[in-house]
Amino acid sequence: MTTNTQAKPSTSAAASPPSLRTLAVQVGNVPLTRVALAFVDKRINLYLRFGNPVRTIQLDRWRRSAVFLPASIFCRIRWESNDYGTTRWQLMVMQACTPLDGVQRIPGVHPGARLLLHAEGEQQVQAVLSLTDAIETLAIDPIDVSPAYWRTLGNRLSAHLALPQYTAERHAAWLAGRALQ
Repeated sequence: MTTNTQAKPSTSAAASPPSLRTLAVQVGNVPLTRVALAFVDKRINLYLRFGNPVRTIQLDRWRRSAVFLPASIFCRIRWESNDYGTTRWQLMVMQACTPLDGVQRIPGVHPGARLLLHAEGEQQVQAVLSLTDAIETLAIDPIDVSPAYWRTLGNRLSAHLALPQYTAERHAAWLAGRALQ
């Protein structure tokens, strides 16, 4: 990997993303979380539903890698198919961690992440996607949603209980509690 140490004058409003080395220095050499993404037409689609990677690296024609800072929340969806139809629907909401945090090993997520929600199967994934759409209609970015809500949603999914709605009041309480810390 080569890095460019010379500053280039910006001719457009959008600045180029910082290099991985620059990002590592900015966060004090904390390992960044790398998330594997892929797309092969009619076979696999591994993509981010939400999240703000600080950098996305195109590895080849089919594969990319998204890089997240510690404490970032993101959602990765995995859809797989074969000649007979869809074989897998999977949705995971995760939080990037630091080396001092307890992380879970998740395939395609290096070095790991805190798993907040795991939905498997088309019905569960569609249910979470509809709740995510409802959150966005409240003008709330899903990355700003309380991690406790994602964990509660995941627990309710696995227990086959009614899924809770995320409300503006719940979000305001989360933001007020976070401001006190």
